[in-house]
Amino acid sequence: MADQTGFSPELLSYVREVSLREDEILRELRDETVAYPMGKVMQVMPEEGQLLAFLVGLIGARSVLEVGTFTGYSTLCMARALPADGRLVTCDITDRWPAIGAPYWKRAGVADRIEVRVGDARTTLAGLIAEGGGNRTDLVFIDADKANYPSYYEDALALVRPGGLIVLDNTVFFGRVVDPAAQDPDTAALRELNSRIRADDRVDLAMLTMADGISLVRKKVS
Repeated sequence: MADQTGFSPELLSYVREVSLREDEILRELRDETVAYPMGKVMQVMPEEGQLLAFLVGLIGARSVLEVGTFTGYSTLCMARALPADGRLVTCDITDRWPAIGAPYWKRAGVADRIEVRVGDARTTLAGLIAEGGGNRTDLVFIDADKANYPSYYEDALALVRPGGLIVLDNTVFFGRVVDPAAQDPDTAALRELNSRIRADDRVDLAMLTMADGISLVRKKVS
């Protein structure tokens, strides 16, 4: 049985040449984002944005929740994959970053599908649950502060419908999850959550060795 292939820069370049479909609007948003401090590190890879759009379409999602907007590249990818009457709620701790993405959402013709909620994501998620959003969301994408991932995961599991999908970014966290010397709150939270999801019989799981680790978690149908 074959083992994991090591992807050299040349092989990654080939994969992008034959599979990546990043248009002008997405490319311009990505280029603007990398000019900001930590922009390149915090923004999802274009391949990941394309994967998110693929997943939204694959499960026929009509409602998407995003925890962590940043400049809205992933927001745009997923909103485009929704039907015209679909809805994407994206939340961020500040309105500074979503404001950068908003003109691009408008150019792409999907701004009316996107609702930005500003504030602590834990409060936002609790509010969505209180509004009757439990077991109704089709897909939740989590890409925010890592120390709160365990909390976001439990709320996402309450919000997503049976058969729906939770996507968690950065689940290997630059390789720090296997470094015994890395005991910071972010790394510790991700280690704990990865182990918790592995043992969680409420869900099906696939962790992808792509980007910085992407975990796909499907809520089981009872």
